[in-house]
Amino acid sequence: MLGDTDLRHLRRCVELAATALEVGDEPFGSVLVGADGSVLFEDHNHVASGDRTRHPEFEIARWAAAHLAPEARAAATVYTSGEHCPMCAAAHGWVGLGRIVYATSSAQLSGWLGELGVPAPPVRTLRIQDVVPGAVVDGPAPELAERVRGLHRRFHGAA
Repeated sequence: MLGDTDLRHLRRCVELAATALEVGDEPFGSVLVGADGSVLFEDHNHVASGDRTRHPEFEIARWAAAHLAPEARAAATVYTSGEHCPMCAAAHGWVGLGRIVYATSSAQLSGWLGELGVPAPPVRTLRIQDVVPGAVVDGPAPELAERVRGLHRRFHGAA
């Protein structure tokens, strides 16, 4: 069950996803929160540059590896507008980040993109726990689903 703090951070992720859309990128946003509740790092997608690895969850893993001790990484929470892709889940696991909380699931996104006729991605969609079996994961947040869906519809020209 997601609490008020979780929803506050997830709403920020959705705001970051909207920012990504405003600058012509795919609508995904993520926030890294320390054990004390402070926001340590936040980002949105940067894949429009042509580098398809520029997901915010991957950037969080890189930042955390460079700036946080292993104990601080394990105690941190990653909030994200959409469930991690396999690449980002693997980075999360390798870096040793803590809990993941997502607003919408990969299954939801796949369904929405299928409805819009968007071709499947080159990498199979997997649940985070299929990539990182020990990951602590919470989500989705039903109250944010329509907002996230709307962002993806706009990105793909269906709004």
